[in-house]
Amino acid sequence: MALGRLSAAVERPSVAADERRSARLLFAPELARGEISEEELDRAEVHEAVTSRLVPSRPSRELQRLAVRNGKLDYERDCVEPFQAARRAVLGDRAAGAPRLLIRVDEFPYYGGFVEPHEQWTNMHDVFHHAMAGTPYLLSLLPAVALEPLRPEVRRERELTDDDVALIQRMRSEGVAFALHGHNHRTRSRKPHQHSELAGLGRGDLEELLDRAFERLAERAGVRPRVFVPPYNRFSHRQYATLASRFDVIGGGPESVRNIGWHRTPLWRGDAVWMPVYHPLYGRASEVLPVVDRLVESGAALWVPIVLHVSWEGHTEWADLDRFVRSVGRHAAPWEDFLEAVDASR
Repeated sequence: MALGRLSAAVERPSVAADERRSARLLFAPELARGEISEEELDRAEVHEAVTSRLVPSRPSRELQRLAVRNGKLDYERDCVEPFQAARRAVLGDRAAGAPRLLIRVDEFPYYGGFVEPHEQWTNMHDVFHHAMAGTPYLLSLLPAVALEPLRPEVRRERELTDDDVALIQRMRSEGVAFALHGHNHRTRSRKPHQHSELAGLGRGDLEELLDRAFERLAERAGVRPRVFVPPYNRFSHRQYATLASRFDVIGGGPESVRNIGWHRTPLWRGDAVWMPVYHPLYGRASEVLPVVDRLVESGAALWVPIVLHVSWEGHTEWADLDRFVRSVGRHAAPWEDFLEAVDASR
């Protein structure tokens, strides 16, 4: 894929610095246990795997999006295989192991839950949490819920209810980690392929939105996330530096390719780890499970980002989620472990 020039707003202090950090993240468990030294990571296979790519030009991003859709860009082939090759180059036979699943769940409260009975969605999340049976995951939180979030001109929103806050506090006591999911999930564009709460905001307005969201979530629920998940998985690449200055990890999804381009995941990018999730790991539990099974069989001892949605799993009355948890839930890594690895690799 042809790569475009990187916008000045997202220029990074040093591509080499990104790659060193990404290499340390890839080998975080082995480095923490003292099994290898950082000098041993200086290998061609490692450099190739963690190469930090520029944001492609808009035409190139569109080509990448089509390549993903047509299977010409594939998570297992284009991300897992280079990472595994890097690990084998350094560790040899010790490279194989269980994948470390980083499960992310979007979003709470449900973005359309203003007009629905509040209790309906809170109870659905409670059932989902019970079905996870202690499996670690990260939940993206909204400080407020917009009325008609797909209509930019509407201004009404509601705060978290007491039931919402009680469930958040209980989930936190039971090991759930949290991300900030914007302010209220209201799109700034009516166009379906451009839905975004952030796109179009200048730096000052973006900082104001983030400050307001962070403060409301902290005040109402006592939560101060280190991870950011953009509503609709969309923001402008020119906004990345502002987000990275405030969060340690920035999540994305299939929609992010159009704005940021396709990149291996997770990798350091500037002041934060960029961790988009692509299909089929961004999908239903029934779609994710076969991929994880293959990763387990191949011994892919990698950080593996996954996104599940409460409403999608509820449609099968949790049967697919239950099968997923019983089959591979033991491979889910606590997000605290990942954030410790992020800190160590910085």
